[in-house]
Amino acid sequence: MADVESFTLDHTAVKAPYVRLIGVERGPRGDAISNFDVRFVQPNEGEIPTAGLHTIEHTLASVLRDHIDGVIDISPFGCRTGFHLIMWGEPTIADVVAAVRAGLEFIAGPAQWSDVPGVSAVECGNYRDHSLHSAKEWSKRILAQGISLDAFERVGV
Repeated sequence: MADVESFTLDHTAVKAPYVRLIGVERGPRGDAISNFDVRFVQPNEGEIPTAGLHTIEHTLASVLRDHIDGVIDISPFGCRTGFHLIMWGEPTIADVVAAVRAGLEFIAGPAQWSDVPGVSAVECGNYRDHSLHSAKEWSKRILAQGISLDAFERVGV
């Protein structure tokens, strides 16, 4: 069985919220794809409820693209403590943090239900499981803590 980087990370040593570069892979033509650990909640100490996480996911999937180029996908961790962010190229952690912060500020602030994309039965495989209220509260909590540029030390918050 292949090693998966996420399962070799010492989840007791990290200090969420943070953004961490997991790694960069290169395609056959040299294209770089960066994989980021966007951790919002301290592992094994809490989790974002599914409906709020789902709404954060849908909203960030759109809003991040307004703030940073190269977003391929943002997908929640099964543990519900954060997301994988997959991007073309090699953006800096500071640029990713700035984009994520802007997305969370939008969710925490002016976002209305009409701003959340993909929430109908046609667009979403579990459209009933969303909560803008939860997404707003969690976004406020994450922003109040600050998003670190380092997974192991609170830097740049």
